[in-house]
Amino acid sequence: MKRILKLFIIPVILVIGSIYLIFYTVDEAEYVIITEFGKYVDVREQPGLYWKLPDPFQTVTRFSKRITVYDPESVELLTLDKKNILVDNFMLWQVENPQLFLERVKDPQGAEARLSDILSSQVGAVLGKYPQSALISDKPGEMKMETMMEEAKTECARLASENYGIKVVDVRIKRLNFPKQNKSSVFGRMRAERQRIAKKFRSEGEEEAIKIEADTNREQKKILSEAYKEAQKIQGKADAEVIEIYAKAFGKDVQFYNFLRTLESYKKILNKQTTIVLPSDSNLLRLLNEGPNTKGKRD
Repeated sequence: MKRILKLFIIPVILVIGSIYLIFYTVDEAEYVIITEFGKYVDVREQPGLYWKLPDPFQTVTRFSKRITVYDPESVELLTLDKKNILVDNFMLWQVENPQLFLERVKDPQGAEARLSDILSSQVGAVLGKYPQSALISDKPGEMKMETMMEEAKTECARLASENYGIKVVDVRIKRLNFPKQNKSSVFGRMRAERQRIAKKFRSEGEEEAIKIEADTNREQKKILSEAYKEAQKIQGKADAEVIEIYAKAFGKDVQFYNFLRTLESYKKILNKQTTIVLPSDSNLLRLLNEGPNTKGKRD
């Protein structure tokens, strides 16, 4: 009985082992390359179940389709004006041509070794076209860092695709820094630049304040002029009405009108310290001597 079981189990194990060596699956997030004694035979990109010749005749190699982040160490590069600058950047990449990738770089570690050279050389070439001031300035007319990195990304993508079957998705700078010997001069220049901008803003503010003050003064003078004109107009109209009232009053009772006018004259010219010397026939003195019934002309 045991012998029969052994005869049955051994073939089953051989069949299962053969199935494991012959059949393989492909995930939707990977490429599967079939090689025969190390040479490329076929590539599978669609997910599913496939078969091949058993090892060691044909071998399965898998590469991920996912985007990979490559974050190298900081590198020291030179700007156009020969100033050292520390650049900390990163790259996003993925396998684009599995066959070329396998032939040229073998695995992700080999890919990142090649990408390191491409990244540092292309970023260095781009930054080397601009002076150090362009990297730290925020002037509207200066070249923007995004534009510089887009230029580096384009060249990195071309080289990686043509030589290694790698698609470069993006290239970015995380941080720019300066060697210790350059930091003091750079920060001094940045402070001077900010002071210049602040001085410009203050100057523009003072100029605008002077303009607003001049406009306000001009508007004030205009309002006062119009108010004075209107006041003179009203005063002239009032004076005319007063004259008209006086004329009507004079026409109705000349004697009473002369009496009031004489009293007003007394009020204006007489006080405790006043001494008046008048002739005896003066109309102004007649009211004091003879009373309000006096008839005659007023001085």
